[in-house]
Amino acid sequence: MANKDEWRLSVRPLPNEEHGDEMSDSESKNEKAEEMKQAEKKKNAEEKPIAPPGGMGNFNRVLAFGDGLDKLMMAICFFSAIGAGIAMPLMFLVFGKLVGSFTGFFTPNTNALHPPLTREGFQRQVNKSTMYMVYLGIARFALSYISMFSIRISGLRISARLRLAYLRALFKQPVTVIDETSPGTIAARLTTNSNSIEAGISQQFSLAVQAIAFTLGLYIVAFIKSPILTLVASGTIPIVLITYMFALPFINKNYYTAEAIKDQASSLAFEVFESVRIVVAFGARGRLGKTHEEILKRAMVYDHNNGPLYGLLLAPMFLAVYGTFALAFWFGIRQYTRGHITGVGTIIVVLFSVLWAVMCIGRLYSPILAITKAAASATEIFAVLDAEVPDVSGLKDLEVPVTSDIVFKDVTFAYPSRPETTILNKLCVRFEAGKTTAIVGPSGSGKSTVVGLLERWYYPAGTAAAQATSTTDNIDESQEIWVKGEKASFTHATTTESIDPTSGIFVGDVNLNQIDEKWWRINVGLVQQEPFLFNDTIFNNVANGLAGTHWENETKENKLEMVKAACKEAYADEFISRLPLGYETMAGKSGMKISGGQRQRIAIARAIIKQPALLILDEATSAIDVRTEKIVQKALDRVSHGRTTITIAHRLSTIRKADKIIVVRGGQLVEEGTHEELLQNYEGVYSGFVRAQAVEMGEENFEDISIEGQDAVDIDIATKEGSVASKPDEEFVDRPFLSSFGLLLYEQRARWLLYTLTMIGAIGGGSTYPVQAYLFAKAVEVFTFAKADLIHRGNFWALMFAIQAVAVGIAYLVLGWASSLVSSTVSTYYRQEYFNNTLQKRIAYFDRETNSPGTITSRLSTDSAQLQQLLGTEMGMAIVAILSIIGSIIITFIFGWKLSLVGVLAIMPIVIIAGYYRVHLEQSFEKMNAVVFATSSQFGAEAISGFRTVTSLTMEDTITTRFDDLLTAHVKKAIAHAKYSTVVFAFSDSADFLCQALVFWYGSKLMLNGEYDLVHFFVIYMAVIQSSLGAGMWFSFAPNIVEATAAANRIISIRPTNKEKSQVQTLKSVPHGSEAAGVEFRDVHFSYEEREVSVLSGVNLKILPGQFAAFVGASGSGKSTMISLLERFYDPTSGQIIVGGDNICQVDPESYRKNLSLVAQESSLYEGTIKENVSLSVVQSLATDEAVEAACKSAQIHEFITSLPDGYATMIGSRGVALSGGQRQRLSLARALLRRPQLLLLDEATSNLDSESEKLVQQAIERAAGGEGGPTIISVAHRLATIQNADVIFVMGSGRVLESGSHAQLLGKRGVYYQMCQAQALDR
Repeated sequence: MANKDEWRLSVRPLPNEEHGDEMSDSESKNEKAEEMKQAEKKKNAEEKPIAPPGGMGNFNRVLAFGDGLDKLMMAICFFSAIGAGIAMPLMFLVFGKLVGSFTGFFTPNTNALHPPLTREGFQRQVNKSTMYMVYLGIARFALSYISMFSIRISGLRISARLRLAYLRALFKQPVTVIDETSPGTIAARLTTNSNSIEAGISQQFSLAVQAIAFTLGLYIVAFIKSPILTLVASGTIPIVLITYMFALPFINKNYYTAEAIKDQASSLAFEVFESVRIVVAFGARGRLGKTHEEILKRAMVYDHNNGPLYGLLLAPMFLAVYGTFALAFWFGIRQYTRGHITGVGTIIVVLFSVLWAVMCIGRLYSPILAITKAAASATEIFAVLDAEVPDVSGLKDLEVPVTSDIVFKDVTFAYPSRPETTILNKLCVRFEAGKTTAIVGPSGSGKSTVVGLLERWYYPAGTAAAQATSTTDNIDESQEIWVKGEKASFTHATTTESIDPTSGIFVGDVNLNQIDEKWWRINVGLVQQEPFLFNDTIFNNVANGLAGTHWENETKENKLEMVKAACKEAYADEFISRLPLGYETMAGKSGMKISGGQRQRIAIARAIIKQPALLILDEATSAIDVRTEKIVQKALDRVSHGRTTITIAHRLSTIRKADKIIVVRGGQLVEEGTHEELLQNYEGVYSGFVRAQAVEMGEENFEDISIEGQDAVDIDIATKEGSVASKPDEEFVDRPFLSSFGLLLYEQRARWLLYTLTMIGAIGGGSTYPVQAYLFAKAVEVFTFAKADLIHRGNFWALMFAIQAVAVGIAYLVLGWASSLVSSTVSTYYRQEYFNNTLQKRIAYFDRETNSPGTITSRLSTDSAQLQQLLGTEMGMAIVAILSIIGSIIITFIFGWKLSLVGVLAIMPIVIIAGYYRVHLEQSFEKMNAVVFATSSQFGAEAISGFRTVTSLTMEDTITTRFDDLLTAHVKKAIAHAKYSTVVFAFSDSADFLCQALVFWYGSKLMLNGEYDLVHFFVIYMAVIQSSLGAGMWFSFAPNIVEATAAANRIISIRPTNKEKSQVQTLKSVPHGSEAAGVEFRDVHFSYEEREVSVLSGVNLKILPGQFAAFVGASGSGKSTMISLLERFYDPTSGQIIVGGDNICQVDPESYRKNLSLVAQESSLYEGTIKENVSLSVVQSLATDEAVEAACKSAQIHEFITSLPDGYATMIGSRGVALSGGQRQRLSLARALLRRPQLLLLDEATSNLDSESEKLVQQAIERAAGGEGGPTIISVAHRLATIQNADVIFVMGSGRVLESGSHAQLLGKRGVYYQMCQAQALDR
């Protein structure tokens, strides 16, 4: 995995294993099929192409999501932004007139070109012009406020509407599309992508309009004053435009490619955090961290490619700015001396108009880049919105005989991702109305596929399926089925015309494809193998079953009665009523706050609450203990009476009473009949299944001993944690910017060369402002000289401006390049550190509601992005601003302290205070956004991860409504904040007008008194104004500073504390042993940190080295908790756990876990090859080909792997989707055995498998246990047939051991275990 060049999101389908465990019997392949495999292998070996970035059409489409109010707000913003932009050109007219007044006042009488002004005339003109500046400042303030506030409203509303449309569109996609999309990717699109879009259509849009109006207004003013001088001064602009046209497409391409690769890192991170227990158990943090790091390094290459391009963007712009000074003064003096222009005022107006127009191109950079990013970010979202949506409308209500038989007629089906592999091959089955039909068969035989077809997730015999089956009709069943010729495309929805009217799925005489999809699902109740519950109350989870029905809008009181009735039928009310908050108890993310059996009963209640005509139970009792299974089975028997019920089961004891049992194999019907009828055929498939699951009961007489009402057996105490609010992260400390962000920069001091180059560039950029002030003052002064001196001195200072232009261009080239490299390098480093440190957290950290996989993945993505934004050119420009402030203040006091004091003490504080409050308001605004976006991201990712549950319950509208409510609340809060924060924005935007008016007014007073000459005044004026603009530039990065500070605090807070480090260092290291370890629990008590009730209450037991021990008991009895304690996911509240003679709480967890292996109920596999997944449990040096193959042989999966074209190099897809359940579980076992553990822990390792798969896995486990020197094995099981050969069995209940002994000994006691065996016995 770590050495792959890409992190593929789609995988090549796998052929299937010969054994009954797999999808179809296969051994040999025809020649043409083999050629196709090789071609496809070659295709998949190539780099997955990345979609091209989106054009501006995407941006227009985003704006189209606005309604009438949004369009009105955008129109208001548009015109007010134009007004705010035009204010500056008008101010330059006033400024030019003032400069003319100043030079006129200081011109000697001997200068015929410029006659002097009187004192009264000078004062009158200055007063008049300064008032114009004040009026323009007030107008700009009002217009800026209106434009920014109106666009903030529309931006938030459009962004929320787009997020909602994206989630809604996802629910309209085929299941195959959702299966290939990681919830982490979806979370990133709902946060990072959507945030980029929001920035591009709100503040940045307003700034872009304002900048465009500003530029056009400047040129209009300049051309009015002097067209030819304007054209000459604009000579540098083509340089800027050509550079931008060259660089921007490459920047956009590199940015989009890097983001696409980072999405792959997010997908991996989500998978890792979702299965963090397995990652920790196998010490795989380092291996997966390395894979994550390699992905980030690939992205960093593209970020680094943008370094010189960012430098090219900055350098020509500033080269052009100071080149404009040189050209304007040089040519302006020529025009002035020849009488073509009236005075220096014309030159000043044209100069500053063109100068600011050139600088405005730079001001357009950020808005254009933000808009471009918004368009690029929208590409992935619009790809979903533009995806073809099938027409799922059709017949409903009285047009459909919903209570009739359901008939499969010659149904053939192949999954869209594996069109060459036929799952159902002309299956003919009748599900009789009002009766219970059970489907049994090995993994891959098509049982769950029947559920997918009935739920309309897939469609049988579509155009692609027909194409696939047409080539396989004459192929022998023992061969693997492949499509000949070109791979067929699969359309999610097939029209009724494309379906053979004699084949398909029929409800009565109506083809299922002709029935309205949503109406059909309302009439179908589904309980899946892995019940998915939302992070909501139990009441709401059960009430979700009413979505789409006529009860959906009932009052809460009526719904509560229905919920309670359904829960009583499902025997869920008994544990819910004992919870402190009852039906208002939170289920936790994915229902993790309650046990598996309890989740299953809630799911059953949810399925039956709407009284469906068809009830489908897909492994509905697979994760339920014996007692729960018995009572739930009684409930299911009752609710299925008189209702068409289809049951898929691996545990055959649950379907003995079915009216008909259908046995499928290889996608075809092989047997059908009742339990008794099928048992008569001793050689039959079903009889073999029964024998595989038989529990040896000895010679006792079977008595029906009721287990209800017995307190000793009523051990289903649930997890009475109540609805405890998740704790905030105690580790998080809110540090100020310098101590948090500064610490990260200090830690990266090894990058001193890049830092040095950045500082050199920043010093060069910052020093230009005070130098420019001096040069400008000297250039203005020449207009008071006689003609000869004016030309000579004017040309000299124009040359000085040209030299400055070259120096500044070089400085900004270095600054842009170096700062970009710093940002990508440092942000990549800390994103990886963030990932590694998060994985170092204890499991309790991941149990908190605020730390769901989606939320953590989102933080990982957004925090590093915020660091990168600030560390890039933004950081360089901020340093330039600070240096320009310092340099400008110094030069002002050198040339005159009075005006400097007014400028620095009166003007600077206004700008700085405005900036401070801007930071403060933005900080609170960003904090609120962070919480809401994290919540919406978590909600969206959770909803999509339960996609099948959502669609089966027709909850699409319910989910999107909740998501809409969440976003609407966010918009309201954000708008309320924007009312006040926008005032500061507007004031910051207009304060310089008022400042300039004050400087000119007070400066004129000092000049009239003879205290200042022209040079002194203009040096101070330019320096003060530039320092003010520099301060404004610094505070304009306030949002980025706030975001980066919060991100830096999270990165620092997630680090292990000194206390944690010292604890690990003082703990004893455990050597890797080769002999089995003994286990002893000594009065162990335990309760979860967020739960009130003790899960374990004084557990005492002893397991000898090499023994095969088993824990059995009801849901919530503490079985899996004991496995978690042995793995040191948690530590006991009190008591001791002794493994191999050591108290496990006093040894180093990492070294201790090297002697353990875990096989969990869910086989957590990762995208990559088979070998990479198996070898994940050991260090690279131990994962030799021989060792991996030996482990796979022990797990009885080696033969299947070698039958694949790529063998151990076969890619298995995200979460191992290309493998069947039995194959995934045996790979998990192989991964566990590769460690050669002293202690092997099996937590429901076979509960999700069919009989044949279970038998193979069980044989592998017993083979591992049977050898001399084998590990001690502890197994948690509900199926007693899997542990009846255990050396010792511990029966758990009420958090303690109720009984212990061997299978025979416990039967002799005729206690709880005996009753459990009776419930599962199949041969009575």
